[in-house]
Amino acid sequence: MDLILKATLGAAVVVILAALAKTKNYYIAGLVPLFPTFALIAHYIVGKGRSLEDLKTTIVFGMWSIIPYFIYLATLYVMVDRMRLEASLAVAAVAWLMAATVLVSVWVHFQN
Repeated sequence: MDLILKATLGAAVVVILAALAKTKNYYIAGLVPLFPTFALIAHYIVGKGRSLEDLKTTIVFGMWSIIPYFIYLATLYVMVDRMRLEASLAVAAVAWLMAATVLVSVWVHFQN
């Protein structure tokens, strides 16, 4: 039952995105995926299971995680003029992965 609920929620988000993409305010479709659903879950789990300092560390790391997302968006913005959409999305996803890897590596280095 839990899996059905999650799938239904995911499908609802896709329907909302598709509907927003067809409106005059189509750009709002870029905001919907940024609702902090998973952040809320992660912060609740860390906040209930670990110390307040651990929660604050998780929050600060989340703030830094905006950088890989920005790199994804900047890469996609540049690539859509140069490649097919699917290839642009793939290149942007790889850019995000590389930036996220650097972020985690730097974070681990300075946390130790």
